[in-house]
Amino acid sequence: MTRPFDHFVVFAEMRTGSNFLEASLNEFDGITCHGELFNPHFIGQKDRTEYLGVTMTGREEDPLQLLDRLHGGADLQGFRFFHDHDPRVLARVLPDPRCAKIVLTRNPVESYISRKIAGRTGQWKLTDVKHQKAARINFDAAEFEAHVQELQAFQITLQRGLQTTGQTAFYIAYEDLGDVEVLNGLAAYLGVPARIEAPSAKLKKQNPAPIEDKVVNPDELETAIARLDRFNLTRTPAFEPRRGPMVPRFIAAAESALLFMPVAGGPTEAVADWLAALDWVDRAALQTGFTQKTLRRWKRSRPGHRSFTVLRHPLARAHAVFCDSVLMRGAEAVRGHLKRVHGVELPPPGRFEGWSPEAHRAAFGAFLAFLKAVLSGQTGLRVAPEWASQSAVLKGFAQFALPDAVLREDELQAGLATLPAGRTPAPRIVATPADVPHPLAEIADDGLEAAVREAYPRDFMEFGFDRWRG
Repeated sequence: MTRPFDHFVVFAEMRTGSNFLEASLNEFDGITCHGELFNPHFIGQKDRTEYLGVTMTGREEDPLQLLDRLHGGADLQGFRFFHDHDPRVLARVLPDPRCAKIVLTRNPVESYISRKIAGRTGQWKLTDVKHQKAARINFDAAEFEAHVQELQAFQITLQRGLQTTGQTAFYIAYEDLGDVEVLNGLAAYLGVPARIEAPSAKLKKQNPAPIEDKVVNPDELETAIARLDRFNLTRTPAFEPRRGPMVPRFIAAAESALLFMPVAGGPTEAVADWLAALDWVDRAALQTGFTQKTLRRWKRSRPGHRSFTVLRHPLARAHAVFCDSVLMRGAEAVRGHLKRVHGVELPPPGRFEGWSPEAHRAAFGAFLAFLKAVLSGQTGLRVAPEWASQSAVLKGFAQFALPDAVLREDELQAGLATLPAGRTPAPRIVATPADVPHPLAEIADDGLEAAVREAYPRDFMEFGFDRWRG
């Protein structure tokens, strides 16, 4: 059987876990990874100046002769390549469809700090934890920004090279290096039939402490990250929509040890008002805008804290989003889709003269069809938080922390009373106002019920929602 590739390259950077990935690749029968063959300071590994019959002088004169040594033989052979390695090799392998591409990525903050620690301790690999060396480093914001820019530029080069030649790469994150199923999937991508039972045990993770414990100036790190994140510099392609924990949206009570984890499109305003009433304060006193670091600090300083989220019936949630985001605030991309695909003409934002319940029902039905399409990846639009399934949102929360309680909107007063935080008795929660321009009760029918079940089948299955009853 002909192999799909003649050789492979692992595109990575320093301190992204490429040594660990190489060790695991070499565990497979039929795969050989030769290290950093085109590192300007050595061939393959540190202090080696000759390999596969090629010296460093010979490699400098003609790097492609070393690349050609990887063809043929029983094993599929490859190497690791970083952004500062020989560009002549990149120009050869990137457009070559017979060269398999593996792209290894890691959080740039972690790779930067790991590189600085390794530079200070001189420990670039760890095979025995008894020999681990630890250090705290000074975070240099300007140096880190340059580090991120280098990573981004290389990732964009790779992405464009793959796109313009019609190729795909196998993307693997640092966090996946210990997942044997992912590693076996990589072998399948390479066309190698062998499988392994576990990742390589030769190398050990270095510096496992939290990021803030590895630097002497964590506040400067936080400031630099906030500035960079605003520009969305993490441009490594993601081919599967993942919901993050959305920590900045969380709302904490002013005094009580109670944290609300809102689901976009849910009764957020009503719950926020209830949280304020819980401590006899104005809404402005509620705590918002958390980062994961500041939220951990909040939790540590409040023993006995409780967190909760609120589920809303999918039909009610979709209708609230339709009225608020599409009819009231515009949502031009959605409006354009509804007009182009479904022939729906919507009134100008916030102007509903002559907008009948019948027209509203038809437009909402088209919006439900749009939700089904966008959640199935059948449109070019991103999945906004307010469209995402509630099950996906809760899975996103789990990346940081699961809520203590998952409450239902139709049982909210009773559910809130069970949370052991704040004063007793708990205040009454004010009912959410009816949607405008037409309340859901005025238009709900069997067709809309069926459409929302098609759009959110997982929510109905996981949470047991019944027919909406108003």
